[in-house]
Amino acid sequence: MAEAVSEALAERRHLIVQAGTGTGKSLAYLVPAILSGSKCVVATATKALQDQLAGKDLPFLQEHLGLPFEFAVLKGRSNYLCRQRALEVAGGGEQLSLDQVDEAELGVVGRQVIRLLQWSTTSPSGDRSELDFEPSPRAWAQVSVSAMECPGASRCPSGEACFAEAAKSEAALADVVVVNTHLYGMHLASGGHVLPEHDVVVFDEAHELEDVAAASLGLEMGAGRFRSLARSGRPLLAESQRSLADDVEAAGEQWEALLGPLRGERLPAGLGDELATVLTVVTERVARLNAAVRRSDGDDARRNRAVQAGGHLADDLALLADIPSTYVSWVEGPPHAPVLRTSPVDVGPLLSEKLWGGVTAVLTSATIPPLLGRRVGIDSGASTEIDVGSPFDYTHNGLLYCAAHLPDPRHAGYEGAMHDELEALIRAAGGRTLALFTSWRAMTAAADALSGRLPWRVLTQSDLPKPALLAAFAGDETSCLFATMGFWQGVDVPGSALSLVTIDRIPFPRPDEPLLQARRERAGGGAFRMIDLPRAATLLAQGTGRLIRGATDRGVVAVLDPRLAKAGYRWDLVRALPPLRRTRHRADVEEFLAPLRD
Repeated sequence: MAEAVSEALAERRHLIVQAGTGTGKSLAYLVPAILSGSKCVVATATKALQDQLAGKDLPFLQEHLGLPFEFAVLKGRSNYLCRQRALEVAGGGEQLSLDQVDEAELGVVGRQVIRLLQWSTTSPSGDRSELDFEPSPRAWAQVSVSAMECPGASRCPSGEACFAEAAKSEAALADVVVVNTHLYGMHLASGGHVLPEHDVVVFDEAHELEDVAAASLGLEMGAGRFRSLARSGRPLLAESQRSLADDVEAAGEQWEALLGPLRGERLPAGLGDELATVLTVVTERVARLNAAVRRSDGDDARRNRAVQAGGHLADDLALLADIPSTYVSWVEGPPHAPVLRTSPVDVGPLLSEKLWGGVTAVLTSATIPPLLGRRVGIDSGASTEIDVGSPFDYTHNGLLYCAAHLPDPRHAGYEGAMHDELEALIRAAGGRTLALFTSWRAMTAAADALSGRLPWRVLTQSDLPKPALLAAFAGDETSCLFATMGFWQGVDVPGSALSLVTIDRIPFPRPDEPLLQARRERAGGGAFRMIDLPRAATLLAQGTGRLIRGATDRGVVAVLDPRLAKAGYRWDLVRALPPLRRTRHRADVEEFLAPLRD
């Protein structure tokens, strides 16, 4: 893989590389990138991989590669404490100046803000990941700003001491910059103004790229944006003008009331008459408030933030008024806070225009979906695709079991039979099970059914935060962990604490998910094989990959969905998985697990 990356960088040719678990793929792209002398950005989809790169792999290479280089981690602006906001909140007196905090929350938020202000005086980076406690969203919002609010260092009184600008400056000087894929998407959406100029980009966990790009190149509009602008603008206005802020807030409430009944629905082109009418009203009201704020004589820092936020909101409202025919819109979010989302159906043309011509790219993952290059707009003549496999002996160390005797998951009787099968498998493994489910409802039902029937501890995803949950699971060798989609990837539990991974059903996407629905329509008759099957195969492979994380790991992956053994598309799924031995017989599983259990 390292040789292929080196050759791709030399020829300025994109590389798509599937690198199985245990390959050491981060070193395989970092070493040639650093040796090439190119400025490189590495974009990852998970924080765990970011931490691995910054805390382990890059320091290791600094010590052993024999070539001096610098690296930096850059995050979105809202991850850093804003010194100007901190000064404003502190207020220079004994009383904190808190925004948008209800009286019921005042005590808790106030205490957390005091801790944040104290921390800011000693923190070298202002990065919230350094905190020794998790502040509430409301508390952190008091001392941070988003990219939509920040007017920039040159227009901020605290610009010279800004933590976010310091991180950006450090990234500009580094040879390797580690970011998350969402931030890279924001960089593209901004026209290239978020990240420093670079020659090479590596998308690790590249199977996430299409969906992250769709989210980043679209927009989200909820009532919270109107409330936030109204509340930031109101103190800047004369008493006689404050009704302008009230009008914007009221229009936001009307927007929210219309979105509520539409949750989960795809919207027609043009959003429909009612939403389009309210959109016209809110656009006019935001424009009047923005004009009044720009003319106001209030505090410069606060005014600049309000002007910046108002400008972004006005731009997004203009896009909603004229959504391109190549985009799809829908409503999602919890009942108390619905939001309108709009995204491009096909990100390929946008990425082709904004990205691929300007950099050399390496796209890598343990599982590369079929046709990934085409889906993200890479010309087949401009790229090379390879599979470097995995060093692990899957055939000897692992077994893939399909419970072919179970009812179809779509039929009555499946759930009870699946719970019985799951119990038998967990007993065969002596606990030591990661049970993956495609929904919270299925996870909860299984945990409720089996907790009293099993002699071992059953943890669920709702019990603890993810890091603490994984630590508890790994530390109690016979425990079981029942979890949903967030645990199908990025979970690494090597050793004897994990001998069995179960998957309740093939993870096909929901048929009513609006963005995928639009992609299916565009794909026509081949939609199932072009859209649904590759996504299910990729996610199934990610879940299967939780089992064998080291050369000596052994165990069983059990798929409790008989379609894996019977459906006409089964080989598309099986070929995407690691090359485990396969069986339909539970007796084979029990025989395989017995020495591991004992």
